[in-house]
Amino acid sequence: MHPTDTRERSIHDAGMDDVPAIARVLGRAFYDDPLYRWFFPDDETRMARSIRINALLAGFVHVPAGQAEVLRVREGDRSVVRGAALWTPPGADAQGVASLLRSLPHWADLVGPRRVPRIMRYFAQLNPPAPKEPHWHLAVLGTDPSVQGTGVGTRLLRSGLDRADAEGVPVSLETMNPANIGYYERHGFHVFHVLEGPEIPTTHFMLRPAS
Repeated sequence: MHPTDTRERSIHDAGMDDVPAIARVLGRAFYDDPLYRWFFPDDETRMARSIRINALLAGFVHVPAGQAEVLRVREGDRSVVRGAALWTPPGADAQGVASLLRSLPHWADLVGPRRVPRIMRYFAQLNPPAPKEPHWHLAVLGTDPSVQGTGVGTRLLRSGLDRADAEGVPVSLETMNPANIGYYERHGFHVFHVLEGPEIPTTHFMLRPAS
């Protein structure tokens, strides 16, 4: 779609009925992302597995907690989910350890039992650099490739940032795709830590101070 696309759009709190659509949108959005390429090296099966992982993340963690938003686009007589943002509120566990443990059998099925310990070690390394003060954490932000460049992601991001600003708290996120850094910098984030290793995707930790 062209960036001047003017179809009706609206942001809503996500419900459990939205989980399949969220999973499809995020699966498509992150098909070529370095993290998902690390999770699922096989190109032919990555899409289906990425959709399943995002269904777990949305359905086990963020949607039940009420910290997920979707952006719907009017397409003909339908209102279609074309973007999703999954958040973790101040004081909550950004990685959802309890939910992660419940989802372990699914991870073993998707990445193979031998790779589960390595992936769990990687997840464990995401916690220490997190800001110590209360903050919102943007776990996932993605838009369907059909609407990328039309402002869908920015509207979802601004919705969360406005909430954080109203509460006077910072916002953190991680990105494994260096192409995303400039985008988030334009919204007030800066890189404050980089996690590197021979067997993990390079991860940039970013923070937007309270305004």
